[in-house]
Formats: sequence, C-alpha cells, structure tokens
Amino acid sequence: MSVTAAAGQVIMHPVLSKSLKIWATTLGRDKTYRAIQYFARFYAYILLRRGDKDAAQRWNALKNHLGLGRKLMRLGKPLEHLQAALKASQSVALSQQSAERFTAVARQLCYAGYLTFDAIVWANSVKFISLIPTKAESALKISLRFWLVGIMVGQFNSLLKVGRLANEAKALRAPGEKSMGDRAESDTRLKALERERAAVRYQLLLDVLDMWIPATGLGIVNFNDGVVGFLGFATSVMAFKSQWNSIQMG
Repeated sequence: MSVTAAAGQVIMHPVLSKSLKIWATTLGRDKTYRAIQYFARFYAYILLRRGDKDAAQRWNALKNHLGLGRKLMRLGKPLEHLQAALKASQSVALSQQSAERFTAVARQLCYAGYLTFDAIVWANSVKFISLIPTKAESALKISLRFWLVGIMVGQFNSLLKVGRLANEAKALRAPGEKSMGDRAESDTRLKALERERAAVRYQLLLDVLDMWIPATGLGIVNFNDGVVGFLGFATSVMAFKSQWNSIQMG
C-alpha cells in the first residue's frame, strides 16, 4: 500500500469523519475543550505532587486559557436557556406533570443565571470590566451557586422522569387482550421508553458526578484538584459520548 493510499484511508476514516461532524458544532468543541481543560487540572496536580513545578505550570496555564476560551464561547448561552425554560413551561407533553415541568423550567433558569454571572467573571478576567476583588469573588460564587442548584434541580427532574417512564412501561406490560397490531405498537413504545429511561439515567449519573465541581468551588466539600479534574474529565467524555451516539443514530 502506498503512502498516499494509507494517508487517504486515515483522513477518510469513518471515526475521523464522525469526529469532524461533532467538532463542527459549538457543543462538540466545548466538550472537547472541557475534557482537555479538566485533564490538565488533574495532570497538573499529579505533577505538583511529584515535585515537577515547571511542567505543572505549563498544564495549569493550558487549563486557565481553555477555561477563558470556553467562557467566551458561552456568551450567548443564557438566551438559549431562557428559551428552553419558556418552551418547557409551555410544553403540552408536561401539562399533566407539574413537578417535572417546574424542575425543567427551574434547571434552565439556573443555568441562565450561572452563565450570565460566568460572563461577568470572564469580562473581568480579560480586563473588559474592572471589578474590585471582593466583587469579582462574589460574581464567581453566585455563578457557582446557580450551577450547583441547576444540577441538583436537574437530578430531581431526572428522578421524576425515571418514575414516570417506569409507570408508563408498567401500564404497557399490563395483561389484557390485545390485537396483533396493538401488541406490535406496545412493543415499539416499550423499546422507545427503555431508550429514554437509559438516557435519563445516564444524565442523572453525569449530574451526580458533575455536582462536586461547583460544590468544591463553593467550599461545601474539600476535594483537591486531582479529584475535581478527574470528575470534570470523566463527565466531559460522557457528554461527548452522548453526542457521538446521537450523530451515529442520525
């Protein structure tokens, strides 16, 4: 095989093509940068423990610059979350699920608040605005509180969804006379419910792992940078995997 043919196979490989589709989206790039950012945080901690301060400083600088870059990419996100909150409040599918609708709206509003104050933190970091240290620290703490509450409300929302989907599946499995067409329709619906339940459980696990990052920033728990970096890297990979699977299905 010639070098040109081998290079062509690598460049046109389906895995690379799928990756490029993901990286063509803002979400895909953000999850990739987030994974590198938190890995850098984890690895810098390991290097410091080993006494390699110069290498740790390089990885720490990479973490900081990626963090600032991601904040810039998220400047318009609060509006997206406000739209999502409005749509959830008007959702016909959730009209009979008041608790589920309330938590869905509350999660989106919390994320809008988190990203709004996160933008203020970014603007101060790049010297676009000047906040005194106490104000800057206050903006950071408020953003972390919104983030943490949003995650916790999202967990409650996931638990409500899992319960609702389980009840729907139980109702479909209930014994009774069904025609051939009804049985086929029930089986199709059951498979769809199982996929949805799996996705909700996956998101719940992601949220459980993610919540310790803002909790550490707020001083609620005292995890070191190695633990926080590992958790952030793991949840970034999980989120990237979800997007990968959605593109594969598409």
